[in-house]
Amino acid sequence: MKIPVQHTLLGLGLSGLSLAGIAGRDFEVIRFHSLAGVTADSLHNIHVEFLDKQFEGHLQLVYGECGIQDPTQSHHEIGSAFVKREALPERFVWVTPSDAPHSNCLHAFSGSRLVGRSAPITVSSPIKKRESIADVADAMGPWFDGVSYMKSKKNSKAFVSKAKKTSVAILGGGMSGLMTSLLLDSVGIHDWHIYESSGRIGGRIRTKYLNNTAPDQYQYQEMGPMRFPVSITYADTNETLEIQDHRMVFQLANTLNTMNAHRPDLAVNFIPFIQNSPNVPASSGGNRLPNGLIPSAAQIAANSSLAYKPGSPNDTAVAEAKSAYNNFTELDNRDTIRKLATNMYQAHKQAVEDGMFDWSEAGYLRSLGYNANVADYVAGTGDSPIWGDLYDDVYFAATKWRTIDKGLESLPRAFYPHVAKKTTLNRTVDGLVYNEASGKVAVTWRKDPFQLTPETTRNMTTLSSPRPSASRAISTLNYEPSCKISLLYKTRFWEHQEEPIFGGCGSVDVPGVGSVCYPSYNLNGTGPGVVLASYVSGTLARSTAALSEDEHVALIQRTMVEIHGDIAAEQFTGIYNRQCWEFDQHQAGAWADPTVGQQELYLPAYYQTEFKTIFIGEHTSYTHAWIFSALDSAVRGTTQLLLDLGLVDEAKEIVETWMGRWIKL
Repeated sequence: MKIPVQHTLLGLGLSGLSLAGIAGRDFEVIRFHSLAGVTADSLHNIHVEFLDKQFEGHLQLVYGECGIQDPTQSHHEIGSAFVKREALPERFVWVTPSDAPHSNCLHAFSGSRLVGRSAPITVSSPIKKRESIADVADAMGPWFDGVSYMKSKKNSKAFVSKAKKTSVAILGGGMSGLMTSLLLDSVGIHDWHIYESSGRIGGRIRTKYLNNTAPDQYQYQEMGPMRFPVSITYADTNETLEIQDHRMVFQLANTLNTMNAHRPDLAVNFIPFIQNSPNVPASSGGNRLPNGLIPSAAQIAANSSLAYKPGSPNDTAVAEAKSAYNNFTELDNRDTIRKLATNMYQAHKQAVEDGMFDWSEAGYLRSLGYNANVADYVAGTGDSPIWGDLYDDVYFAATKWRTIDKGLESLPRAFYPHVAKKTTLNRTVDGLVYNEASGKVAVTWRKDPFQLTPETTRNMTTLSSPRPSASRAISTLNYEPSCKISLLYKTRFWEHQEEPIFGGCGSVDVPGVGSVCYPSYNLNGTGPGVVLASYVSGTLARSTAALSEDEHVALIQRTMVEIHGDIAAEQFTGIYNRQCWEFDQHQAGAWADPTVGQQELYLPAYYQTEFKTIFIGEHTSYTHAWIFSALDSAVRGTTQLLLDLGLVDEAKEIVETWMGRWIKL
């Protein structure tokens, strides 16, 4: 089956605009609406009214002195197109050059005949209240200079703004898809439809309410994302650094709460997330307390001999290697952290210039001449670029975190009333086919997977003749595996032991377990409670995912007994949830984790509109694995679409509302 998706604009009704006077009524076929706030070297929409509804023919817009009688006398051409009487445009795009003169006029010509002229236009020099994207990003990033983007287009395509009746297919009901629907609605584009392969929306947000309980019964855990870094406060100086990029998540929640003001059951409320807590379990290198239990973080802090640390292959070389890496990344420099927290886009640009995408940490150390043993001891053998260390180190330096009361599922739940009637669930899209003759994109799927090709996921969707780099990006971008197991207990016993635990994430040395996180919500609550008893990623996640479900859960429950003693066995209900993302048919991975060389190669491919198709998702953002990354990609992709359609005013509105501190169009 196919559904045509037409990325064209047909007509745009505008009202309430004042009209500019025109000299020479005899040629007034087109009337220009007044145009205010024009700046040089920028983008603007020109709104017009066709007084002659029967007009048809070639139309050329130019800007120049108000008395010109021929388009060749103009300062510059704005654009040209053939206009049909049944589709008279009401808006045009004007890319103002940096030398656009003040107090000239807009002129409309049909051939050599003057058919419209505006009043003199006030053109001011650009006031850079916001930095140009060229100053805070780079060509491989998810943001682009909107002016340059429009200048690169041929006038025949970018010149005429079309109507808001364009149809948009949103493939995937994750956070980037949901955010895109909200953004499109906000600027008056309502003909969109979400196709989601699973039976729910929300993507990798995966709050599991165990034992079929309701959110307000507080028996849940987050099997996907679970926290948002807010700020870093330095105790020695009392300086607080706000982590700016994740503020978009809080802004989205405020927007949804306003939209759902009449539905308190859909409210998105943030509460503190406790990242660090003294009594959580800690890795001790195999050492145990005299009673056989795993020591806590506080116990190891008080007695370092409780933790065993294997000797290094060469103490001097290890110290030198660590120092060399810190000198290269400057991560021990507070100013580096400040720049990353304040403006991730500028930091990304600097990271590209500094070669942070050229090496993994281990690869960098090997390039300095350190042997494999030293490099592995210091950095492991991962092949992710250093850039990932930079932003993750900043995020996990946060001293203030937030999560969502009653689960992160509250976010997609708040979207649902606004997308339900325009969402098709359980629809696996396996292809996009572009029809060059009609200019439409067909979305294809199969009712019976045995008839043609198997049902597909993110790395198997086909597109008509994509560029080689885009094709490789679709099929080979690396994704990180992760596994989580949550266990339901009869009571929140960990809050009532001799050394109580109130929230926080610890880690253990039992292979295949990784982090253990205790709930930050409903502290001191009564009734059952749920612990995220295992959170592991990377190779260990792949190994544990290969275990049978019973074997895996048994391993984690035995470890909980090793942490808490027999009470963990007495209190376990036998109810659990297991999520291994690499084997989730709708995701095939926990988050994008580009290897060295992939991000700078593939991101430019994602950001090119090809066959009227735009790629969004956290894998197309600067950062990965965070909800912000998905939202950021939606804002970028929607802006890209609006500029493709010539809807400059709407693109500006999106940018000003969501990313105004960083972007100038």
